[in-house]
Amino acid sequence: MLAKTYGSAVYGVDAHQITIEVNIITGTKFFMVGLPDSAVKESEHRVESALKQNGYHMPRQRVIVNLAPADIKKEGSAYDLPIAIGILCASDQITLPSLDKYMIMGELALDGKIRPVKGALPIAIEARKKGFKGLILPKENASEAAIVDKIDVIGVESLKEAVNHLTGKKPIEPLHYDTRDIFQSHVNEYDADFANVQGQENIKRSLEIAAAGGHNVIMIGPPGAGKTMLAKRLPSILPPLTLQESLETTKIHSVSGHLSENASLIATRPFRSPHHTISDVALVGGGGIPQPGEISLANNGVLFLDELPEFKRTVLEVMRQPLEERKVTISRARISIEFPANFMLIASMNPCPCGYYNHPEKDCVCAPGVVQKYLNKVSGPLLDRIDLHVEVTPVSFDQLSADRKTESSDEIRNRVIKARLIQAERFKDHPDIFNNAMMNSQMVKSMCQINQAGRALLKTAMEKLGLSARAYDRILKVARTIADLAGKEDIQIEHLAEAIQYRSLDRDGWAN
Repeated sequence: MLAKTYGSAVYGVDAHQITIEVNIITGTKFFMVGLPDSAVKESEHRVESALKQNGYHMPRQRVIVNLAPADIKKEGSAYDLPIAIGILCASDQITLPSLDKYMIMGELALDGKIRPVKGALPIAIEARKKGFKGLILPKENASEAAIVDKIDVIGVESLKEAVNHLTGKKPIEPLHYDTRDIFQSHVNEYDADFANVQGQENIKRSLEIAAAGGHNVIMIGPPGAGKTMLAKRLPSILPPLTLQESLETTKIHSVSGHLSENASLIATRPFRSPHHTISDVALVGGGGIPQPGEISLANNGVLFLDELPEFKRTVLEVMRQPLEERKVTISRARISIEFPANFMLIASMNPCPCGYYNHPEKDCVCAPGVVQKYLNKVSGPLLDRIDLHVEVTPVSFDQLSADRKTESSDEIRNRVIKARLIQAERFKDHPDIFNNAMMNSQMVKSMCQINQAGRALLKTAMEKLGLSARAYDRILKVARTIADLAGKEDIQIEHLAEAIQYRSLDRDGWAN
C-alpha cells in the first residue's frame, strides 16, 4: 500500500515542506527518488537496522521512497525517521490514522535512537504555516522548536517513542514555552563587562560612539594593548535585541547547526571572531546547498576580525558588498539564496609586522617601507567602509593596579539606547535606515549640517593632517553620532573636533 509522511528541507533560513511517499510493490529492491544526496540514500541501511532492533522488519519486496517535490535537492540524514515510519505504515506493521497531522524529522542510529538535526526552528515555523497539528523531532531540538506557538512540539528519543505516540499507546506531552518570558529572562546576559576594564578611557569612548551610531571600527595598536579584550565587550553596550531580531538570529544559528543542545532562543547579540585562515566561502557562506557564513552568524551582532592584515585579501574583498547592502546573495545553477548580514565590523591590527611602530616606549625594528607595505594589505575600499580608526596604546602599571570603579556596560548601554532613539525618530521616514552609519551621501548633506566655524575646522584638518576625501562623509557621520550622545540637535565644533581624531589611517604619511 501507499503511505505518506511529511518532513521539511531547509534552504537558506527558511524551510519547505517535503512529502515522503512510500510504496511497497512486488519485487526485491529498495529505490529512493526525488533528488536525494548520498546521506539521504544511505538512510536505507540505518532504517533497516533501526527497524530490526525495535522489533519490526524491513519488507522483502520492492520499496519505493519518493521525496516530493522531486525537483528540490534533499540533503542530510534528517529524513530517516519519516522514511522509517512511512515503511512501517506501507507494510501494514502499524496503523497510524493521524499520521497526516504531523511533520516528522530525525536521524536514526542503528539501534533506533534519534539524533538531533539542523534547522529545527524554521522547520517548526513551516509546520505551523502548513497547518500541521504537531511536529515530531529529536528531543534535543524540542526546546528550539517550542519557541513557535500554536503547534504541538513532540520531542522523542527513539523510533519506538515516536511510534508509540502516533499509535496512542504512550502519548508524549507537547512542549510549550512562553517565548517572551524566555527572551526577557536572558536578554543582556553577557560574560564580559566594561566594569572590569582599567584605563583605556579613550578606547571605551570610541566604542561607545561606534555602538551608538552603528559604525564600523578598526583598532591599531601593539600586541597586548587590550584590543581583543575591548572588542569582546562591544556587544554588551549595544541596544538589547528585539524579539524579532532574536528570532531571526536564532533561525540563522539553527540552520547552521551552531545552537547548543537543548538551546531555545538567542537573547544576546552574537559575537563572531573567525581565525585569519578562514576561506571566503566560510566567511560569506556557500556550499552545494548554501549555508550561512560568519557574516550571517554575526547578524544583529558583531563580527571581529583580529589581525586584519593577516586575512587573505580575497577574503576581505568579498565583505565589501555585504557591508553596504546588509545582506549576501549566494547563487547556484538551481537555487539563489539570500542571507541577512546586518553586522557591526570591528577589526584590530598591529601597526607593523613587529608590532611596535608608534609605541611610546619600544622601538620599531621594521625596515623602511615595510610599515606602509603592511598597511597596504588592507585595501582602500574596505577602509572606506570603516568609520572610526582608533589608536590603542598600552595601559600603564599605575592604571592597571588602580583601585577605582569604572563604568559598567549597563551605564554605557543606557546612553547608547538614548542616542539610538534619537536616530529612530530622525529616520522614521526611511524604513531601510536604522542608524547614522547607514546614511548615504545625500542624507549626510541634509542631516549633518555644520556651521561656518565647523567648516573652517574641517577644511583646516583635511589640509593640515592630509586627510583623504573619503574621510569627509565619515567625519560628519561620526560627529552626528557624538552630537546624539550629547543630546544636541546641531553638530557643535567640539563634536566635529572629536570625530576628526578618529581618522588615523587617512592621514597622509601616517606610516612613513
